[in-house]
Amino acid sequence: MPAAHAHRYLVVDVFTATPLEGNALGVFPDADDFPAREMQRMARELNLSETVFVLAPEQGGDARVRIFTPAVELAFAGHPLLGTAVVLGREWGVAELTLETGAGPVALRLQGGGDRAGAYVASGTMGQPIPTWRPYERAAQALAAVGVERSGLPVEIYDNGAVYVYVELEDEAAVTALAPDMRALAALGPLGVVCFAGASGRWRARMFAPAQGVPEDPATGSAAGPLGVHLARHGRSAFGEQVEIRQGAEIARPSLLLARVLGSSERIERVEVGGSAAIVAQGEFLLA
Repeated sequence: MPAAHAHRYLVVDVFTATPLEGNALGVFPDADDFPAREMQRMARELNLSETVFVLAPEQGGDARVRIFTPAVELAFAGHPLLGTAVVLGREWGVAELTLETGAGPVALRLQGGGDRAGAYVASGTMGQPIPTWRPYERAAQALAAVGVERSGLPVEIYDNGAVYVYVELEDEAAVTALAPDMRALAALGPLGVVCFAGASGRWRARMFAPAQGVPEDPATGSAAGPLGVHLARHGRSAFGEQVEIRQGAEIARPSLLLARVLGSSERIERVEVGGSAAIVAQGEFLLA
């Protein structure tokens, strides 16, 4: 039999400080010799929301990352960057690093870090790309796909390297009760639909992206920043206010994301998203 090459990986639960909650992420921290053609297959093998492959930097950052769902490669995603930063921060002994993504460089700051109940836990904050937005031309189809008649705010589509449509529901109970039509959602194309409700800086959200191989995501960092922008633009929160976004409880993976938007409706200056992450497992893939 041909000799096998060991590819080391870790599993990180992101946007939680509690192991086995949050959004699980696979991280291959030394992927320079990993065949590019195998990355999508390995992401499908792990079958997590996303898997990250860490490569040598090309544009002055500390590392370059490629991010895959089980079905597609993503230019940008939030929970993979936070989880990868916690892994690299621990291994490299650094508290600040810049990761190169398909949507540009993303700077992250880490705080704390230590072993809790057998898992290494740290928290971090990233400055996300500032999204663009516009009214969503297929709003009626999106509402029908998630099974609601209306949205409290305009149904708009945001793009920060990942693409999301936002639908505001009446209350948190309505968010929990959702039973969307996954086929109809997939027919909208490679985007996520975020349904949310809340007030006073505390919001509940669910995110569905079946066309990307993620029927429901436990915690969506790349959607949290645009949601913060959406809330601030429409007066549901104040610019500069930190908002809590709770996600994942409906699929038994409770998560907490923190978002802050600086600037004004006329000019968004900065979008920050943060949370905690716990390293919970490590292993090797043996490939010829």
